[in-house]
Amino acid sequence: MSVDPTQSSSVAAADAADATIGGVSSAKRAWQFFLPLAIFVTLVWFLYQGLFLNPREVPSALINKPAPAFSLAKLHAPDQKFSPAEMQGKVWLLNVWGSWCASCRYEHPFLNDLAKQQVVPVVGFNWKDDPAAAKSWLVKYGDPYQLSVSDLDGRVAIDWGVYGAPETFVIDKAGMIRYKHTGPIDAKVLNETLLPLIRDLKKAS
Repeated sequence: MSVDPTQSSSVAAADAADATIGGVSSAKRAWQFFLPLAIFVTLVWFLYQGLFLNPREVPSALINKPAPAFSLAKLHAPDQKFSPAEMQGKVWLLNVWGSWCASCRYEHPFLNDLAKQQVVPVVGFNWKDDPAAAKSWLVKYGDPYQLSVSDLDGRVAIDWGVYGAPETFVIDKAGMIRYKHTGPIDAKVLNETLLPLIRDLKKAS
């Protein structure tokens, strides 16, 4: 029996089209399955990596760069200003704190001990706090600071890359930030990290 060649061509074309549509549909279904799986695996990997990160080791873009300039009122003498330029030629610490900060209460005894050693001047950076509450807090728990400044609206803290309180910056004689510690200072941090670094920076010319 003879077959109309035109009809045969149409049938073949239809079969090819069906095959193409079927292939596209299969590929689409595979993509819809593997894309969520790939996203899930990626998220799990990042979460797993996060288990091994030290929350105190928050990188700072300011390390080995000049300490941002500011002029803020002193906590105990609001009519007077303080600027980091006044500490030029000295190794010093800037400690971010607030009377509302529970972790600051934890670290405060270690700052008091540091102040008694008279190894390095510590400037307090009172962040988004009520000045009266801040001064009462220092009376109650001790004042380890050479002076404290008030950053009432938090704008200067932004320039310093402050994430929260407490945070502590180590500044060298040239006014460069050499280290940033995020979170409360304890005996281990003080004796194994801060004090050795402070001694080394003080020896440097």
